[in-house]
Formats: sequence, C-alpha cells, structure tokens
Amino acid sequence: EQMKNTGAPLVFDVTHALQLPGANPGAAGGRGAQALGLAKAGVTQQIAAIFVEMHPDPKLARCDGPSALHMAKFKEFLRQLTELDRLVKSQPPLNPATE
Repeated sequence: EQMKNTGAPLVFDVTHALQLPGANPGAAGGRGAQALGLAKAGVTQQIAAIFVEMHPDPKLARCDGPSALHMAKFKEFLRQLTELDRLVKSQPPLNPATE
C-alpha cells in the first residue's frame, strides 16, 4: 500500500521473488511451480505489471531456471492473470478500516 501511494506504477518481479539463493551449487534454486499463485497474489494488489522469466526448458536455463516459467505455459498463465486483473481493477475502492 505504501508503494502504491507514491503514484508510480508497480512491477512485481515474480521470478526473483521465488528464488532460493544458495540452494544449488553455484546457482540459486527456486520455486517455479509457485509462480502462478504468487503472480495472482500480486495482481490482487492492482499492480501495473508482472515480470516473469520464461524458458523453453527451465531445467536447461543458464540463469534462474528453477524460478522460470515454461514457455509452453505462458499463454494460459497470462490469460489467468489478465482475467484476474480485470476483475480486481473493476472493483470500487474500499477502506475496510472506516465506517
């Protein structure tokens, strides 16, 4: 909420939020299987954009493979996020802490 109040567009870096530094010898590990859930959580905050790394075969990626999204899944990943983004941004503002 504090960052949104700056008025600057917010970009959520899903790939790097899923990293596990030092989990693999010489490289970071990651939780790529959790990318959709984490991206959806970010979209609910009315952010401007999602950053996600993709690869045709994340196991073979030279960098961030364990956190990367498989390219074959991108279209459906984007469809789900877009659908959720439209819903969230269509709702009126509500401050639950006031009457």
